Formats: sequence, structure tokens, C-alpha cells
Amino acid sequence: MRRTKGLSLIALLAILVWSTLAGAVPKRKGDEKNQGKSLPGERYVRPTDPSLYVGADTCKTCHEDIFKSFENTPHWKTTFSKKGPEWQGCEACHGPGKAHVEGGGDVTKIFTFKNATAAEVSGRCLDCHEYGEEHANFARSQHNTNDVSCIACHSPHHAKESQFLLVEKQPELCYGCHTDIKQDFNRPFRHRVEQGLVECTDCHNQHGGFLNTQLRSTAAQDQVCFKCHTDKAGPFAFEHLPIKTEGCQSCHSPHGSTNPHLLKRAEVNLLCLECHTLAQDSSAPALPTFHNQSQKYQACTTCHVQIHGSNFDEFFFK
Repeated sequence: MRRTKGLSLIALLAILVWSTLAGAVPKRKGDEKNQGKSLPGERYVRPTDPSLYVGADTCKTCHEDIFKSFENTPHWKTTFSKKGPEWQGCEACHGPGKAHVEGGGDVTKIFTFKNATAAEVSGRCLDCHEYGEEHANFARSQHNTNDVSCIACHSPHHAKESQFLLVEKQPELCYGCHTDIKQDFNRPFRHRVEQGLVECTDCHNQHGGFLNTQLRSTAAQDQVCFKCHTDKAGPFAFEHLPIKTEGCQSCHSPHGSTNPHLLKRAEVNLLCLECHTLAQDSSAPALPTFHNQSQKYQACTTCHVQIHGSNFDEFFFK
């Protein structure tokens, strides 16, 4: 009797869990009736009926130029590594083509990226590219929230950069939208982006992240600056607090500056005085009274040389 009751209870719990999960997951729209189409904002789900697919060779008969360019891309090899016609060739992205072919090339019978919304386009791409660290946060990215779809940067058919199928190489691709940043890399002191030594995506995750301006972070979850500037990373016994609270940008302009070391101010003293003032509500130590700021050519870092942090002195002396 007890054993029967125990099995019944387990079965009841299993049914409750299944029904809860079924209610939590949105109903999938990719059955055979919708011919591979999806509503705006929904993830594309592939119809599985093999009779709806015609194969890439059929597509080639009308779209030979596009087919040849697609045949030489990483997508071609990747799609044919999966099983099932819904994952292979042109129809892996455009959906089943039987209705399109039987309709004499009717574009309303197949999914075309040209007239699709950003949500529909990204939904198609993320059906394969949603996994992994690089694309996992695309839903929260600034690109996605501003209706910038995947094909705004990537071109499966006519890419100018083979590895990531970019429509334009960096940094020109990023400059297409971020025109205000381009001028910073023409300043006397700048990161060597236009020389090809650094790329925008070395510091920013264009597919989204958890930090401001979609900045990347190191393996230790520190600022991405420390990936190159390892000597500034610490940990230090005596830390310069702005680095931990506000980041490197509290003193430096990361893209470019007219001042050495990418500093925000031409004079180091003026930069330091933005925090180290005599104001009573300032959390930073006030400027000592014996420091005469009217003297020319002096800089705080003449004495406080370990300004990023020190293991020996709380005032960052050498």
C-alpha cells in the first residue's frame, strides 16, 4: 500500500513539473504549416518535414552567383555538417523552399532577410549562434536594443572579411555608426586602432555584455585594460580607489587624447585636483597645505610615482 502511494506521488509530482515547464516555455511556431516563417520577436524554429525542402542544388539553378559566393564561406561547410535538410544549405537560413519553387520564385513564399525586421533576422541567426560566451548576451546588447540586426555587420553572401563574414573590415565597419569615435583615433596620443594593432572588438563585445559600453573583461573579471597593461592590475596593498570604483576612464580617454598617456587634462595637477580638493564632502584626501600649486612645471606624479597603486607606501611614493 505504501509503495503504491509513493509511486502515485512521484507520478503526480512528475506531471506537475512537466506542466509547469510546458507553461513556462513559449509555444514554438515552427511547425510545417508556417513554411519556416516566424512572427516578429520570436525565435525561428525549423519545420522538420523533409518534403518541404528542395535542396541547395535547386536554389543554384536561379541564384548561381549567390550560390557560388555562399559555397566558399564557413557557413557552407557548417550547414552540411548537420543532419536533416532543415539544417543544410540555403534553406538552413531561408527556410523550406518548396512553395517558393512551385510558385515560380514567389518571394512571399520564402523568408528573405532584405525586408525582415531586425528581430526576425537576429532570431534566425541566433538559432545557431546563441550558444557560447560571445553571443549569449546579445539580447541585452546595445545593438539589439537599437534594432541593429546581425546582417548590419555580417554578410553571409558578400562578406569583405572571410573569418567573421563582416560587410567591412574594422575599424571602418564600426565607424559607419560610431562617427563620434573616429576622430579620437586621429589625436596625437591614441590606441593604434587605425594601424591594425588593436581592434574595437578587443575591448568591446559587440554582441553584448554586463559592463558599460559593452566592455570586455579579463579572465579575473577585471577591466579589459589590464589585459594589456598587466603592471597596473595589482592587487596592491595600497590601491588608488578611482581605479576600482570608476575605472581607468576616470583619468584616461581610452580612444585617444591630445595629452600624453591619454590623460583627460593637459596638466596632471588639474586632473588630480578634481578629486583631491579642500571640499569637506570629498571622500579623497585633501591637498596638503604645504603644496604650492602656483609653482610652474610641477606635477603630482613627480613624487607620487606609483599612482596606480603601491605595495610599499600609502601615498604612492616610490
